[in-house]
Amino acid sequence: MCGNNMHKDLLIELGLSQNEAIVYEYLLTNGKSIAGDIIKKTPIKRGVIYNALSDLSKKGLIKQGKTGKILSFLPNHPDKLRDYIEKREKELQKAQISLESQMPMLLSSFNMVSNQPGVRIYEGKDGLAKVLNDSLSSKTEILTYADIYGMEKYLGRANDKYVEKRKELNIKKRGIVPDTEYARKYLTNYDKSVTDIKFIDAKKYPFSLEMEIYDNKISFMTFSEKKLIGVVIENEEIYKTQKSIFEIIWDNAIE
Repeated sequence: MCGNNMHKDLLIELGLSQNEAIVYEYLLTNGKSIAGDIIKKTPIKRGVIYNALSDLSKKGLIKQGKTGKILSFLPNHPDKLRDYIEKREKELQKAQISLESQMPMLLSSFNMVSNQPGVRIYEGKDGLAKVLNDSLSSKTEILTYADIYGMEKYLGRANDKYVEKRKELNIKKRGIVPDTEYARKYLTNYDKSVTDIKFIDAKKYPFSLEMEIYDNKISFMTFSEKKLIGVVIENEEIYKTQKSIFEIIWDNAIE
């Protein structure tokens, strides 16, 4: 008898297509079967059944046998699903590394065809960390406005890792920071070899974000209990304008 799709949602969540999930569950429920039985007892068309069987076999989830002279199929032990997930995770990690290395070129292509600034928006602490780490690919000095308290509260360990990596890559940064007791204490022993800091009057010019200017990009990370939002904008004109504004403020800030 055909299964009742009790495992289909799980199988799809693990990465199988809907058709693969239906065929795999059929075999899991009915055992050794020929393709003709699966075709009769599932709503999937003949050609799609054979494709699903082929793909499941390549994934190591089913194996082939013989019923008389006819090719038959049966499921491998469900532990093979763990092997499949582990392999898929490794492939995704490799794909993510490749994506990050190619992202600047992808964004450049997008900007050319769209004729608008490349804008990426993120939410939550993980989103802020992604925005922060984007500048680790910078080929230019990073210019930043930083609310030290908010940065520590919402980025914490992610920022520590970022600072360590930036030192390792020797990416220089100049930062403008609101002059508070907390900020001065936090920056007491900061590494001046890769970072230069100046202060502005915290009461006169307050802000609750981190803004970074680098590589024709501007990024914003807002620090608020209501909502954490990170934005990366890639546009040469916006970059040049913000860089000029930063230099004006830098020249008038406190050492």
